[in-house]
Amino acid sequence: MAVVSAGQTHGASPKVLITGAGGFVGRYLTAALTERHPGWILDAPVAPAGQISLDVTDPQAVEAWVRDSHPDIVVHLAAVAAVTSSEKDPRLAWRVNLDGTLNLVLAMQAYAPDAHMLFVSSAEVYGQSLNAGRQINEEALLQPVNPYAASKAAADILVRQAAIGGLSTTVVRPFNHTGVGQNDAFVLPNFASQVARIEAGLQPPVIWVGGLDEERDFLDVADVIDAYMLLIERRKELPKGGVFNVASGVPVRIGDLLERLLGQANVPIEVRVDPARLRPSPIQSVAGDSSRMRALGWSPRRAPSDTLAAVLQEKRLALGPAASGPA
Repeated sequence: MAVVSAGQTHGASPKVLITGAGGFVGRYLTAALTERHPGWILDAPVAPAGQISLDVTDPQAVEAWVRDSHPDIVVHLAAVAAVTSSEKDPRLAWRVNLDGTLNLVLAMQAYAPDAHMLFVSSAEVYGQSLNAGRQINEEALLQPVNPYAASKAAADILVRQAAIGGLSTTVVRPFNHTGVGQNDAFVLPNFASQVARIEAGLQPPVIWVGGLDEERDFLDVADVIDAYMLLIERRKELPKGGVFNVASGVPVRIGDLLERLLGQANVPIEVRVDPARLRPSPIQSVAGDSSRMRALGWSPRRAPSDTLAAVLQEKRLALGPAASGPA
């Protein structure tokens, strides 16, 4: 990484700090920035497995990172991102999602007041507002229904308040997204892992599922990254504290996505409901209005069937050549 002295401007080569760079989305964003803007300077700490590269809950560590880096852009991805994880340990979710964001905002205000922050919030912050029976836009009331959503909503408000105080920020609220590299705590990679194990003879030909009737607005992670990149590239044109949904606008039944995945399997598979996987949700159907993003020139380009095929193939390859799918 290039060394930039205090007070030096980066001109055409801005310096970008990324929290959560080692996570599912962070790896895609880092790759996209490197590919599309090879002259930009990235500071995206990634630790060895089982270690933490930057503890965003440590105010001194965050302060030192921002103070010493002199960033032009900060992308804040680090979070406890799974709803189930937040329910198991709400205190951790609040510490990471809210306190971690506060630490970063305060460090930027003190040491990088002219830098821009892209804060990755979540469509989960809308909560019960999603039951309106229509596409939800950015003006909808935040009514979170779980610790993940509540902690992200609080951080979302914090970042927008910081913009009123003078910090340049953009808030992006992505709806459900998946792709290669997402872990099995999320529904579609979990389904794909089970299919791959069944094909490899490592699991009986039964896929165990929870509720299948809920509808969600899914995107390929690559389409989400395209939106983030556009917001980063056009940051100087955007209003401080601006909020942008990233969504397809089309709710899809979880069971229908499972059927598409089973259609790509090379063996017959029976579907059974596992009561332990049933997690009643107060939100039946989700659809986002991404008109603001589309006005900037963004639109999703990846077909859901292609995304499912890629995720399934990843899970097959992870089990070895015997599970790599039909010849």
